[in-house]
Amino acid sequence: MKTIEQKIVATDWPAVTEAMHHKGYAIIPKLLSDEQCEELKASYDRTDLYRKTVVMERYRFGLGEYRYFNYPLPGLIDQIRSAIYPHLATIANAWFKALSIEAQFPLKHAELLQQCHANGQDKATVLILKYGAGGFNTLHQDLYGAIYFPIQVVLQLNEPGTDFTGGEFVLTQQVPRAQSKAIVLQPGKGDAVIFTTNFKPEKGARGYYRVNMKHGVSEVRAGERHTLGIIFHDALS
Repeated sequence: MKTIEQKIVATDWPAVTEAMHHKGYAIIPKLLSDEQCEELKASYDRTDLYRKTVVMERYRFGLGEYRYFNYPLPGLIDQIRSAIYPHLATIANAWFKALSIEAQFPLKHAELLQQCHANGQDKATVLILKYGAGGFNTLHQDLYGAIYFPIQVVLQLNEPGTDFTGGEFVLTQQVPRAQSKAIVLQPGKGDAVIFTTNFKPEKGARGYYRVNMKHGVSEVRAGERHTLGIIFHDALS
């Protein structure tokens, strides 16, 4: 059985890169095993692992709740974040270059975290989200501070159609001077969805322009839905 690092290395990164450039998202099937999904879901009740619990309804974010992990992160999560980041940093740097944004991201995740900490952003942002029947998440962007990484990952921990119905992952693209485009995805258990945190470049007649994107979750009609969200920058609070 391959380790999580071996699975990430074996991923077809040229295909992922192409999908990210054209669509702003890509899916890696079965990055997590069923056992790893169950382990992560079970960890939701271990309050010692988390620094903060957010009840979405209280802040009008939706209906459900999520918990931010505290440092040090569980080994599996730390391995995923460290191993996948260099591949995504290459994509992010190509985006910033296309849009003539001067900033470039280091290829080692530890160096990005050093930049966050120098800006006072030292709180972990990896989280597990939990929805029951009627739960949903409004469209949003996960920025958390002036230092942010423009790509993130969500891993599905339940099986759609078996553990829950509804609860699709939704992305919207706002093209300048045009109506928004909605993209609806239903990843399977263990699948990883890689997507832009806030924008992607789009090539037009006069060069590249910025397409803003948001993400959310449609209403869960029945059952229970858990996801692991991996954000690569730290937060102020």
